[in-house]
Amino acid sequence: MKKVILSILAAGMFLSACNQSAKTAKTADSAAAQTTEAGASGSTGSAMQANAPVMNFDKSSYDFGKINRGDKVTYNFKFTNTGKSPLIITSAVASCGCTTPNWPKTPVAPGQSAQITVVFNSTGKSGLQDKMVTISANTNPAQTVVHLVGEVVEKK
Repeated sequence: MKKVILSILAAGMFLSACNQSAKTAKTADSAAAQTTEAGASGSTGSAMQANAPVMNFDKSSYDFGKINRGDKVTYNFKFTNTGKSPLIITSAVASCGCTTPNWPKTPVAPGQSAQITVVFNSTGKSGLQDKMVTISANTNPAQTVVHLVGEVVEKK
């Protein structure tokens, strides 16, 4: 009986994986067709890239040094939109639940500066830490990563 159930589950996962790769292939074909059409009609893609917002960070990595377990570290990653159109951040996702990013929810105009506040809670952590925050925006490339690094030590 166990073999039958396992066989059915394996077959279901296999068919699901096949269906997923077919969807991925269709999406890739569609994207290639759109790219070809844009190339045929002019340099729409490169014009959009030239006018795209650009997120320039003062520092893309912050070393908080050594902290005691249970301490919280807060750092403001300051950035400037050096592009030619408004910068819209759609999300900021941390590599760990112990790290919480907070980003501007309104567009950042060209030439304007803003910040992403990141809080790292070291409770339950020890040793060297490298917490990444992946920021998704309407920039090219669409994702940027910033880091909080340091070491968590036992309280003395």
